[in-house]
Amino acid sequence: MASSAAVDVSQFDHTPYYCEENAYFLCKNLCANGMAQPDGSDLYIIFISNDKKQIALWHQKASKFTDGLVLWDYHVICVQRKTDSSIVVWDLDSALQFPSPLAFYVSETTRPWFQLFPEYQRFFRIVHASIFLRHFASDRRHMKEPDGTWQAQPPANDPIVAEDGTVHNLNEYMDIKAADAVENVDDGVINTVHSEKLGIVIKQDQLEKFFTHVT
Repeated sequence: MASSAAVDVSQFDHTPYYCEENAYFLCKNLCANGMAQPDGSDLYIIFISNDKKQIALWHQKASKFTDGLVLWDYHVICVQRKTDSSIVVWDLDSALQFPSPLAFYVSETTRPWFQLFPEYQRFFRIVHASIFLRHFASDRRHMKEPDGTWQAQPPANDPIVAEDGTVHNLNEYMDIKAADAVENVDDGVINTVHSEKLGIVIKQDQLEKFFTHVT
């Protein structure tokens, strides 16, 4: 069951179809307004995708169906492990409570009991937000048609440029393959997430375990 500690989602900027930028600025805002640690140390960015670039997620605002089903090529959310050890998901594209407890979000959004062919299983790239905010960059090229027109209207703010001047590396984060998933979640995996630009890739059934291991 969802917690009662809901937050007004309208206080955060949201541009449809630009989930990576939504998550980026969400993290910045959570840090700035005192709802997260100032350095983002309690926040994690998660890219969800697979080899097919087709993932089914439910309760999405962009859906045309009553159950909120959308087949995304990838999706990006923010997960927070709070000081009281509770774990919540911030997803600006979700119709669920904002934020939602992790277990509730996973159950409702991914419907683990819903049988998928192996090639459509979801995989999760976990990146520590404090690292992501320094290294992520997007010039939005992935949202342009060959003739230069936009597939969807971009955010009003300027494109995100990394601290080192990189203008686009979104493709590195969204390149998620089953073969890259770790076998076990252990201290080494936790340390990698806290030190490497692209974090690690895990399977769906390892997601909750990862966050219970984070200290």
